[in-house]
Amino acid sequence: MSRWIPALVVLSVVPFQAQGQVLKKRGETPPPAQNGMPPEEDTSSGTNKEYGFNPLQAKKEINVGNEYYKKGSYRAAAGRYSEATKWNSGDAEAWLKLGEAQEKLKDHKAAREAYSKYLELASDAKNADEIRKKVEKLK
Repeated sequence: MSRWIPALVVLSVVPFQAQGQVLKKRGETPPPAQNGMPPEEDTSSGTNKEYGFNPLQAKKEINVGNEYYKKGSYRAAAGRYSEATKWNSGDAEAWLKLGEAQEKLKDHKAAREAYSKYLELASDAKNADEIRKKVEKLK
């Protein structure tokens, strides 16, 4: 009976190894990360969201974006801020944060558009003059 135990262990491991090789051949493993860094956020879920007015969801997206921004993950932060603008297009904070993240990513056109939208929504804000200067500089 003791001879059967190693045989069973070997037979139970072989199918799992073969299955892993099949997945690699099919290309179902995630692509290797660039520069040895893991991807910032998995957006491959393929779900199509229907956006409506939801200020609570927008605020959640901004908060998560702020965490990404603090960590230096500007692409993920910009994605979250963009989601926030879809949930509540009248949220000036989301547009400002999106502009800041896009500026960090050196996407000057997107930053200029976000800042312009911010100025439309909050033209009387304390930092409006500073943002206007940034928009002019980004042209």
